[in-house]
Amino acid sequence: MVRGIHSWTRGLLVALAVAAGFALLLPRGLGWLGHSLVQRDEIERSEAILIENFAPDYLLFEKARELLMDGWAGRVLVPVQASPNGERPNAVSKGFVEVMAKEARIPEPELIPVREVEPITLAVAHQVRDRLLGEGVGSVLVVSPGFRSKRSALVWGSVLGRAGIRVSVVPVFGQRTPENWRDTWHGWQEVILQFLKLLYYRLAVL
Repeated sequence: MVRGIHSWTRGLLVALAVAAGFALLLPRGLGWLGHSLVQRDEIERSEAILIENFAPDYLLFEKARELLMDGWAGRVLVPVQASPNGERPNAVSKGFVEVMAKEARIPEPELIPVREVEPITLAVAHQVRDRLLGEGVGSVLVVSPGFRSKRSALVWGSVLGRAGIRVSVVPVFGQRTPENWRDTWHGWQEVILQFLKLLYYRLAVL
């Protein structure tokens, strides 16, 4: 009986030790997860700023204006969903971009009509690449949502890099950052979703 009690006690102590270790290591691991999604480039002066416009995000336009005013590039390009004929921007998408560019005080952003087909980021990158090559643009700064920026660097770097176009990615954060994303349910949703998409692009797309 005594031996059974001692065995049970040892098992409980081992379980508690494992649980304590897990509790201590989990925050560090989760902290790494957020940072692993962020691209940290040394940006360089480029010919154009490219705003990722897969979902309306005014903060990207604010950052683009900051880069523009600081002399990092001389023009701002924004991919927008194309109209059915594929030659002009969709009126609604164009309207969203024009409002955000106006509020951010970006003078004359250049819209690039694109067709959004799966996988969307890769398809858009190929269409933008054709536009850049046609205009002889050799370097771009890609302004990207922070937790998406690692995937952006992977895709844009692959597609544009093969065409001889230099790419730097500038991550932009709002209220959710690599340090505090675990504080909200929306933070969990965003980080897990971006992690899965990054994994998908690495394993199945590129």
